[in-house]
Amino acid sequence: MKKWELLFNKDIKEWLLEDENPSVKYQTLVNLLDRQESDPEVLDAKKKIMKVGLVPKILDKQNREGCWDEADKFYTAKYTGTVWQLIILAELGADKTDDRLKRACEFIFSRSQDKTGGGFSMQFSKKAGCGNPNQVIPCLTGNMVFSLIKMGYHDDERIKKAISWITTYQRFDDGESKPPDNPFYNRFEICFGKHSCHMGVVKALKALSIIPEKNRTAEVNDTIRKGLDYLLKHHLYKKSHNLEQVSKPGWLRLGFPHMYQTDVLEILEIISRLECRDRRLDDAVNHVILKADKNGVWLLENTFNGKYHTNIEQKGKASKWITMKALLTLKNSGI
Repeated sequence: MKKWELLFNKDIKEWLLEDENPSVKYQTLVNLLDRQESDPEVLDAKKKIMKVGLVPKILDKQNREGCWDEADKFYTAKYTGTVWQLIILAELGADKTDDRLKRACEFIFSRSQDKTGGGFSMQFSKKAGCGNPNQVIPCLTGNMVFSLIKMGYHDDERIKKAISWITTYQRFDDGESKPPDNPFYNRFEICFGKHSCHMGVVKALKALSIIPEKNRTAEVNDTIRKGLDYLLKHHLYKKSHNLEQVSKPGWLRLGFPHMYQTDVLEILEIISRLECRDRRLDDAVNHVILKADKNGVWLLENTFNGKYHTNIEQKGKASKWITMKALLTLKNSGI
């Protein structure tokens, strides 16, 4: 019996399958217990996602335009704007056929996406009539591609264009080379400086990882390879030039959802989805395993609670989301 199966004992299983959190119940049934989508219990949990818990609370705050908060603050209203609600709703497994979600997705396409380049922008340009091309950033683009694919837009030409933006512009520099002398890269040194933004790399890889393998182009596969090389060089959370040092201590504290931030569990989840096996993952895997408490559950250590429309679990308390994701990551990693 593998370690994840030992951790996934009867008590944990029953806890994750409680009706109070239908999103976790659904993902536990499908991803940990390998139930089919046609299973009556799976269908019931999926239906309840839209009726019980966080999803209906978030959707109740939506404006008529399909957005949350002020329309032009879709990004800058942290974390009540439309961008952030789409990330949360995608993670929660909201029903992509719901008209309210479709309106939200179309709102983001019209306000945030740069129609020429395909990336997603922090700001709407009235002159361009779309996302301001001068405000396109990688973490936002990765998050929106991930969310919109989860919302059913994987075959949409606008998403294909955004994926092309990632494969064209996302960089994986490790302080060894200078970015091209290009106004696009010079504009956001924090994203595209001599050392690439770690979060931008993670969110780009997160987006590409949910593209079905059969649908990945040569450019997508090449970008995935570069992203994996970058993260493995850092053992996910360390300084590549001194592996004794942690890049950011916050990445060792587990949270959900991450918004533009990240942590070792999110990165491991992405890498396990890509079926990557490498000894350089061992430190991160062991760190996550040791985070389980004496009862075999993981706690919520990082949160943006108080900044959302509705809080998500309690900081310092047992987290169904992190427990489920930790077990799934260990399962997918073959541990």
